[in-house]
This record gives sequence, C-alpha cells and structure tokens, in this order.
Amino acid sequence: MAQLRITGEKFSCTTLLALCQFIYLLLGATVFQLLEREAESSNRNNFQLEKLYFLTNYTCLDISALEKFVKVILDAWGNGVNPSGNSTNPSNWDFGSSFFFAGTVVTTIGYGNLSPTTFPGQVFCVFYALCGIPLNLAFLNQLSKCLALHLGRLEHDMVSVVPHKQCVEALAVVLFLLMGSALFLVFPPLIFSYMEGWSYGEGFYYAFITLSTIGFGDFVVGNGQDRQNVSVYRSLTAVWIIFALAWIALLLNMGAKIIEHFLDLKKLAAGGDEARPSARKQEEGLSQRAIQQRT
Repeated sequence: MAQLRITGEKFSCTTLLALCQFIYLLLGATVFQLLEREAESSNRNNFQLEKLYFLTNYTCLDISALEKFVKVILDAWGNGVNPSGNSTNPSNWDFGSSFFFAGTVVTTIGYGNLSPTTFPGQVFCVFYALCGIPLNLAFLNQLSKCLALHLGRLEHDMVSVVPHKQCVEALAVVLFLLMGSALFLVFPPLIFSYMEGWSYGEGFYYAFITLSTIGFGDFVVGNGQDRQNVSVYRSLTAVWIIFALAWIALLLNMGAKIIEHFLDLKKLAAGGDEARPSARKQEEGLSQRAIQQRT
C-alpha cells in the first residue's frame, strides 16, 4: 500500500508539472501573439508600400526583377554576408569571428546568423560540436566549482567576524549575486550599447538571451560593423560568454540545492506526520494491554 501511495504521489507530481508546463506555454504563446502580431503586420505593410514606391520611381524594373533581387539579398544575409555597404566590410570568417563562432557552437547558443556553407565545413562542425559540447560542459562545471570554492571562503571569512552562520550565508549569497550580476549582466550591456549603437535595454536583452543559450540571432555583436578591431571585440565577447555561463551554472546549482533542501524538509515533515498515527496506535495498544492485565 505504501509503495502504491508513493507511486501515486510521483504520478500526481509529474502530471501537475506537465500541466503547469503546458499552461505556461499557452500563456507565453498568447502574450507573444498579442505583443508582436500587430507590429509584424505593420512591418509587412510598410515593406509592401516601399516596394510599390520603388517600382513607381524606377520604372525600368518590373516586379519579377525586384523579387529576384530581394531573394539575392535574403540569400546573402542568410549566408552571413551583409548586403549593405561594399566588399570592404569585415569578414565573418577571420580568426576572431571564427573564434566567436566556435564559442557559439560549443556553448550551444547558435545565433543562426552565421553557419558553414561548405560540405567539409558542415561535417567538421558536427564532429566539432560532438566533442566540444561535453568538453565545454566539463570546463563550465569545473569553473563553477572554483567559483563555489571562493564563495565558501567568503562565507568562512564572514562567519569568523559575525557569529550568526545562517545570516552570513544568506548575506554572502546575496553579495555574490550582486557582484556577478554587475560583472556579467549590468556592465557588459554598456559596452554593447557603445560599440553597437544599441540602447541599454537592447544590450541587456542580448546579454540575457546569449547567456541563457537561447540565441535568437536578432542581435549579434560585431554583425556587419565597419570597424578595424571587430575581430578582437568578438574574441573578447566569446571569453565573456564562457565565464558568464560558468557563473550562471553556479547559480543554477545553488537553486537546485535550495529546491532539494526544501523537498527534504517536506519529506521530513511528512515522515513526522506519518509517525504520529503509528505512535498513537502503539500507545493505544499499550493501554489496552495494561487494562487486560489489570482485569
């Protein structure tokens, strides 16, 4: 009976989590549709008006020639070539940009704005990812352990000054969160805003989407910039991504431990509740035996 009851609890928890996940996806789909559909329709209408205006002013072109040229532009953009400007734009496959692309592969970010177009490059990318992703996970795990070690030392030093251990642990975690947030989420968008011409909100959005490994590709650093140091800039960004991912991995581990600790407390509480009825039954049995002996 106990085994069946435990199995039922697991089943109910799984069902509840699946229901919550489905409801959360429905909520997200509804909100995104309300926020983005009207803007998409407006952009589509503006594009169609611009095409009509272009054909009206340049009568030497017909609609088929314009559509063909638009397809050429889209193909160029899909292959990582910036259609604006001229051929002097920085290459997407210089060493710095290639280093940045390799970082997006092993971290599974995959912006989607750049990918190998040759068959040897695609084959190499597959095997490079197969070997690089586990290596990157092991490196991030080890780096997060080093950060956790420094966090433990910080807690130890603070405990030696303040005797209240729980308060010190909470204060150390908050301090660690603030320092990491400032270093990896607050300060980098300022640099991106300056280098890319983005707003701070766009820079923060890019930082979060990158570090969460979502990587939409709508914002990518150094994408089509006509700058001399874009290679160094992209390389430094790849290094920032690696260390920031280690910080986020440590945060996720801390969150998992907190959840496990909370679940352990619930199990202990449930075990105590289950022990109470059995203790009452034992007391009742002892009292009945005592009455029988007296009689």
